[in-house]
Amino acid sequence: MTTERSRLPVAEAFDSVPRAPFLPATERTLTKCNVPLAIGHGQTNSQPSTVADMLELLDVRLGDRVLDLGAGSGWTTALLSVLVGDEGQVSGVERHQALVDTARTALSHLDCENAEILTARPGQLGLPEAGPFDKILVSAGAEEVPAQLLDQLEIGGIMVIPVNGQMLKVVRDGRGDDEVTITRHGLYRFVPLITE
Repeated sequence: MTTERSRLPVAEAFDSVPRAPFLPATERTLTKCNVPLAIGHGQTNSQPSTVADMLELLDVRLGDRVLDLGAGSGWTTALLSVLVGDEGQVSGVERHQALVDTARTALSHLDCENAEILTARPGQLGLPEAGPFDKILVSAGAEEVPAQLLDQLEIGGIMVIPVNGQMLKVVRDGRGDDEVTITRHGLYRFVPLITE
């Protein structure tokens, strides 16, 4: 018999990880505003209530291995690092090298030794060589649930992804692409997921 791993409250992660270090200096006066903030390269740091909603749906447990796709500023990667605890691992993936560099700098000033920010490879979604992951968080809008990401999700794992403006929670029930349970959790707006 297996026991379910413990779960920290999402609010605890928010209390532990300030948003300001992950924002450009010009946006830091708006840190406490519940709005998305520009971080350059046409990308945003999502509004805190949206991030909280996504993290609640993701149901991260201590010790989880998490893929944070579209890591942007690195803020969600840092929040996830708190939720997975010392035994877990978070791999953030971002396409814009300048954002990778600033996210790494911000993470280096916090106690996030279980988190990394990696540069996305052209033509590849996520980190197929590092999977499967217990959880996958996608912070960019897709047109459909990407099969490439399902292949990186552990059986029983959860992916939270906005698809055509709706936030989906995808639970992988088996190895087949059709062996998933999908629930819908409201309308959200995100920058598009880049797949090339």
